[in-house]
Amino acid sequence: MRKILITTLVLVGLALSSHGCSAYRIDIRQGNMLEPEVVDSLRVGMTKQQVTFLLGTPLVQDPFHPNRWDYAYTFKPGRGKMTRQHLTLFFEGDELVKIDRSGFTATAEKSQTP
Repeated sequence: MRKILITTLVLVGLALSSHGCSAYRIDIRQGNMLEPEVVDSLRVGMTKQQVTFLLGTPLVQDPFHPNRWDYAYTFKPGRGKMTRQHLTLFFEGDELVKIDRSGFTATAEKSQTP
C-alpha cells in the first residue's frame, strides 16, 4: 500500500511540474529607477544639490573619482529578460559639466509592467 501511495504522489508531482505549475517568481528591482522626464530636465551648470533633488543620491560615488556620479538600475521580471539603465554625471567642483546618457533607455521597466 505504501509503494502505491508513494508512486501516486511522484506521478502527480511530475504531472503538475510538466504542465507549467511552478513557484511564483518576483520582480527584482535594484538601484535608482529614473524617469525619462526627470533625466531630460538635467542641465549642464546645475549644482550637486539640484541634481540630488531631481534624481536622489547616486548609487555609486567612487572615492577615487568624486566628480563622477553613476546612477544604475536593473529590472528582472519574474519571468523575462533583465533590462538595465545607466546614467553617468560628471562635475567640476559643484557644477554639472557633462551628462552621459549612452546607457540610459526610457523603457527599462515600462515595457515589462502592465
